Amino acid sequence: MKDTKMQPTKLIVILRCNDIERLAIARSILDNAEIFSTIRNEYMATILPIGEEMAAELLVEEKDIERATKLLKNFL
Repeated sequence: MKDTKMQPTKLIVILRCNDIERLAIARSILDNAEIFSTIRNEYMATILPIGEEMAAELLVEEKDIERATKLLKNFL
């Protein structure tokens, strides 16, 4: 019988800032390239933008880090 359990995926932060619009544009660029991404702390960065401690973070899967970084090179 084949093991159908999903393996955990390691997510890496590639961008951290309080500018939610900037993160949304970066995520859209990655989505168009079919690279999975997610934003962590999105609401806290909007409600309480107090710097790096509560900044929103754009994360991608570890396997896509190189491709994502190249795509966002000019944007970052």
